[in-house]
Amino acid sequence: MVNAVITPKGNLDILSKREIAGLQDSNTSVYKDLFRNCALAVMSTGANSDDGHELLARHADFKIEVLSSARGVQLKVNNAPKNAFVGGQIIEGIRSHLFAVLRDIVFLQGQVEIWQENGESITDMVFKTLRHAKALKPRKKPNLIVCWGGHSINKVEYDYTKEVGYRLGLRSLDICTGCGIGAMKGPMKGAAIAHAKQRITDARYIGITEPGIIASEAPNAVVNELIIMPDIEKRLEAFVRLGHGIVVFPGGAGTAEEILYILGVLLNEKNQGINVPLIFTGPKESKAYFEQMDTFIGETIGAEAQKLYTIIVDDPIAVAKHMKKSMKKVYKNRRELDDAFFYNWSLTIEKPFQHAFEPSHKNMSALNLNTDQDPASLAADLRRAFSGIVAGNVKPYGIQAIKDNGPYTLDGDPKLMASLDKLLNSFVEQRRMKLSGEYTPCYKLVS
Repeated sequence: MVNAVITPKGNLDILSKREIAGLQDSNTSVYKDLFRNCALAVMSTGANSDDGHELLARHADFKIEVLSSARGVQLKVNNAPKNAFVGGQIIEGIRSHLFAVLRDIVFLQGQVEIWQENGESITDMVFKTLRHAKALKPRKKPNLIVCWGGHSINKVEYDYTKEVGYRLGLRSLDICTGCGIGAMKGPMKGAAIAHAKQRITDARYIGITEPGIIASEAPNAVVNELIIMPDIEKRLEAFVRLGHGIVVFPGGAGTAEEILYILGVLLNEKNQGINVPLIFTGPKESKAYFEQMDTFIGETIGAEAQKLYTIIVDDPIAVAKHMKKSMKKVYKNRRELDDAFFYNWSLTIEKPFQHAFEPSHKNMSALNLNTDQDPASLAADLRRAFSGIVAGNVKPYGIQAIKDNGPYTLDGDPKLMASLDKLLNSFVEQRRMKLSGEYTPCYKLVS
């Protein structure tokens, strides 16, 4: 364990005395524990675990405090994980991530409250959060590829994500992921090698996370821009507003949540004229995974949803070529819509996909998992169901809720529930729910 005082570089290094005073309030505010837990997560980068509850327990004596100096703000840490330091100095990437946590969890919280009081739309709030993080790059043509997929994937699938990332990087495409391990790390790692080969010095590896999941998916070492959105819904909106194309690798409940989110948004008739290239891909060993996912989508939200994506199996070059070609179409589409390249304002995202869902036992059992509704609405509630399963699997508060009250109950149309049961069982059998250990379901299905 290490004790140290850390100064910023690049994030929050120029602040007024009033702003510093506001940050110091975090030492006693309601954000204190949240800030501390997220800071611990980024300082634990490299830990091979997806159990946020266990991480917090292992470092129960970790402390962090905001200090004020004549030159600005500083962070004092006690009993910090030693892997965050080399030769007594904090690793520069972790320093950057640490102050990104301070920026998004503490500095912006007051701003978010003001925006809410002033009736700002959620889309505007997402925009301003990304702008504060300096993630919006004007006068740059579309080239940011969002990569979704599971943290608990096997080596064959992980190597495939690296190869896809490498092929994307060779074509000067940047990468944005959920910032964790597995399918979130692989594309960045592959792209980093390709960017080095192409002598690209300003490559972007953007990691977008949220407080509830960061402890179980700490930023991987390749992330050079870390952004922490207030909740999963704002995180998902940030992905689709910021990115120009989406590649989905194999995954578990979290990946299913992401798929249902983007399909639910694109099923909105207001979005029919908006170009969002979407590819599902994996090695030949994962072909069954995408067949199962495609079948589930067809049986639940319908054939129209199946038309919104392209499945490419075991061909990283084809994936990269498809995305590179699609960037020209996205560029043309944004110009026709008179929309920004750095933020997709034209995309309509309805409130069911924006409002934060609390995965309590009561809320999970109240989800409308029946087919007598429009596909977009069903997609919204199915997404919430998977979001709750993610919480019960890896988020500290979700794990505790399951320990205290038993598994979540999901109820709905018998045919739909049978399809859901089949998909979830395949995730368990393929060990897509947890990195290690036997998996005990945090849910039970009834109909």
